[in-house]
Amino acid sequence: MILSQFDLPSSKRSAGVNGYGTQDVAKLLGLTPTQIRHYVRRGLLLPQLNARGHYRFSFQDVVFLRAAKGLTDAAISVRQSYRALAKLKQDLAQIKNLSSVRIYANGNVVEVQDDETNWEVESGQLTMNFSIEALAANVADLAWSAAGGDKPLDQLDSDEWYNLGLDLEEVDPEQAPDAYREAVRLDPANTDAQVNLGRLYQLSGDLKSAKRHYQLALAVRPGHELANYNLGTIYDELDESGQAATFYAKAPGVPDAHYNLARIKELQGDELSARRHLQLYHTLIDREGY
Repeated sequence: MILSQFDLPSSKRSAGVNGYGTQDVAKLLGLTPTQIRHYVRRGLLLPQLNARGHYRFSFQDVVFLRAAKGLTDAAISVRQSYRALAKLKQDLAQIKNLSSVRIYANGNVVEVQDDETNWEVESGQLTMNFSIEALAANVADLAWSAAGGDKPLDQLDSDEWYNLGLDLEEVDPEQAPDAYREAVRLDPANTDAQVNLGRLYQLSGDLKSAKRHYQLALAVRPGHELANYNLGTIYDELDESGQAATFYAKAPGVPDAHYNLARIKELQGDELSARRHLQLYHTLIDREGY
């Protein structure tokens, strides 16, 4: 599995853009700012705060609030709504590609459906039926217009283009590489942008370009764990297990690096090292709550 900045609990955005403001989300969804803040006070949403102490919501938060509006519009009881929303919050956190999801009513239950499976959220008579793909298109427009605090695009710095790339990966994946390319054009030393751009090249099958961007990141930060780990996965794909193991070993904080090392060591007949790395994998999983 290839990793991005989304996949490690310790990863953070660069200073600058941090999602979408309360007023923008309220206007987009037809909610009032008071309604949105209510869900924050109840602990159902945990938005980030910008430098001025204002809420900044993620795309997942927007999806959650759209579902909450559907429950409100359907005049569902407060208790039943909160049960459904609490469960939905847990489910959304496990989904990598929210743009492919639909939330709808099927008889007496709310169901969520992605590309592969569908599952029940919470029993109840609901009239909610919306495609997140359509919502994502609206949020993508908001991401572009809000980039860099409403600055013109030609005035965004490297970190702001990187943050825009993070937003677009959630809502408009085809445009995300362009944002990361601009980030590294403005600052080739923006290692996180290099890694995420490399990851997108790797996912598209362009291993040569992916490898180049990981190496550019490592030239600036040799200890960048995601760059080391993802470069290891490239060598794994090329069946160069020795090289893969070298780079996995440089990513000790990445659980999957130990899982892959355990597999390689087992194939090499080193059962002791294989068990050690598998134990480290489980320890990191438990510690970090992956």
